[in-house]
Amino acid sequence: MQNVIEVKNVKKVYRLYNQPIDRLKESLSVKRKNYHKDFYALDDISFTVEKGQSVGIIGTNGSGKSTMLKIITGVLTPTDGEVKVNGKISALLELGAGFNMDYTGIENIYMNGTMMGFSKKEMDAKLPEILNFADIGDFVYQPVKSYSSGMFVRLAFALAINVEPEILIVDEALSVGDVFFQAKCYHRMDELRAKGTTILMVTHDMGSVMKYCDKVVLLNRGKRIAEGKPGEMVDLYKKILAGQYKQLEEMLDDTIDKQKQKAEENSELLKNSLGSSQETETKQLMKNEMTVNPNVNEYGNGKAEIYDFGILDEKGKLTNLVLKGEYFTIKERIRFNAHIEAPVFTYTLRDKKGNDLSGTNTMFESADVKPVDKGDEYEVSFRQKMNLQGGEYLISMSCTGFEQGKHTVYHRLYDLLNITVISNKNTVGVYDMESEVKLKRK
Repeated sequence: MQNVIEVKNVKKVYRLYNQPIDRLKESLSVKRKNYHKDFYALDDISFTVEKGQSVGIIGTNGSGKSTMLKIITGVLTPTDGEVKVNGKISALLELGAGFNMDYTGIENIYMNGTMMGFSKKEMDAKLPEILNFADIGDFVYQPVKSYSSGMFVRLAFALAINVEPEILIVDEALSVGDVFFQAKCYHRMDELRAKGTTILMVTHDMGSVMKYCDKVVLLNRGKRIAEGKPGEMVDLYKKILAGQYKQLEEMLDDTIDKQKQKAEENSELLKNSLGSSQETETKQLMKNEMTVNPNVNEYGNGKAEIYDFGILDEKGKLTNLVLKGEYFTIKERIRFNAHIEAPVFTYTLRDKKGNDLSGTNTMFESADVKPVDKGDEYEVSFRQKMNLQGGEYLISMSCTGFEQGKHTVYHRLYDLLNITVISNKNTVGVYDMESEVKLKRK
């Protein structure tokens, strides 16, 4: 296949000065003394994009994703390395960045079309489709400085994806506008893919990555970590989010299969070594690999302590990200500081507004715990299928019970962990009923 984008050993270095006067001092220094520090926004990045391929670039904030797209589109010049592009690019970076605020919508459409290399006759033919997609009515004849942010986004997006680009470059643009406009944009993306348009996209939406991308490039702190199939790269990205970057670095020279094997071995070692000593326990607690709420609401009478906890995905990896439709496990480890007749272990899953969405406990599940004494420890695992829609949720945990008929909280951790559900198909509401649809023509 023909490569339409080739990125070779690209570096982008910025000089950082502690104060503005340092820049002048450096320029006037006879001995050429440096007053700056080099910041590598991109450090020796290489990858290719084949014709008709959909490629995603993912990574945490500050990884250099947007900088890379700006270099490819010519907005920025690399400090070193080169980029070759073979095809007509339409870029959705900063929407409407090329618009003249004093021009009308129509005038901006023709001006940007000319900049893309289209003749007036060609833009005349494309105009009805652009206006129909933007759907902003007679405002197209008004200066764009009078537009609302929503109208501005609609026009910019409509122009970018209706000029039949050979290469479409998208930077988080699919997250703008209302839900109806986003649906229209996604539909148009599907049409472009079907026509063989090459797509290069940056997004934090792992559902879009899984749905649209044939290949994914993973960046972190300006460096290319790996590239490969979407599922494999999302797994590695989850490791970075879970603060396991040092472990990831150790695996970079291995294949994806070796990475998985090593992760499984490490997971088994973790299970076997927990509790061998207090020092080892501190280093290998599950919670150390999780994103934990720093302002968790914690209370109870202290007769029990939830000293460790974690979320494990279907492959047994500790993570705050779970794929919709897959099984995941919530684990709690509890240490008892007093005799308790019948402790109950619980978890609750809430939305960001505090509404209870789901949850259970050992009493509901008929997994009764026998009387415990001071020094006893238990581990409880709640395994279930993730059927919530894609989005952000919160998990609370507790150890409770009943003393003299009164409900008693021994230890509760409220809104302890966040859990991000990644989905490439959301239905109505918060819960997917997993409907089976059959059609019969009569």
